[in-house]
Amino acid sequence: MQIKEPKIQTSLRIDKESLHDAKKILDQMGMNFSEAVNIFTKMIVSHKGLPFEVKLPNNEVDDLTQKLQLALEDVARLERGEKKATKARDFLNEL
Repeated sequence: MQIKEPKIQTSLRIDKESLHDAKKILDQMGMNFSEAVNIFTKMIVSHKGLPFEVKLPNNEVDDLTQKLQLALEDVARLERGEKKATKARDFLNEL
């Protein structure tokens, strides 16, 4: 038999619309908000941090990622014969 840990009551400040939307989704999942918070808390403990990555957007990295994606698409077009090769210098200047 599993021994239940004692529960404590806490309060949260959450914007009204987000709480309403979350409760609707959780209800469809057969779960209440308190159960979801308990699961989230246990996930924090098991991950020793948030169970997902949190970071600020980095426009420079996003721009480079987009340029790399475009370059990879160009390479794929070259391989399929849809595009003719240009000078390497011209290709690099486009990046």
